[in-house]
Amino acid sequence: MEEPTHILVVEDDFAIRETVTEVLQGEGFQVTCASNGAEALLRLDEAAERPELILLDLMMPVMDGWEFRSAQQKIPRFADIPVIVFSAGAGMESRLSSLGPCAFLPKPFELDHLLSTVGRFCHRH
Repeated sequence: MEEPTHILVVEDDFAIRETVTEVLQGEGFQVTCASNGAEALLRLDEAAERPELILLDLMMPVMDGWEFRSAQQKIPRFADIPVIVFSAGAGMESRLSSLGPCAFLPKPFELDHLLSTVGRFCHRH
């Protein structure tokens, strides 16, 4: 049996982070969480298995999503991990091209929409 697909969820809002984690785990994904970009970089560095996908909030304390994505793109072994950005910020989509996300989910999002978007970029094992 194959290992479950690994997803890194980077979100400072505890309730959103927990809900997204529970939904993804319920669909058979392995989930690692971080509450800001700095913690996410640590999780990437410590991970026994590289995530197949990163779900990234933009507005976070310590290190926001913009700073995290810039740092991620400079680390060769993590630079090509696809990123789905989610944010409640108005007018974000026009500013996202510099981040190079594979998808954008405006908050609040439906969990079905989250799962269908994740499903486009990773396969459940």
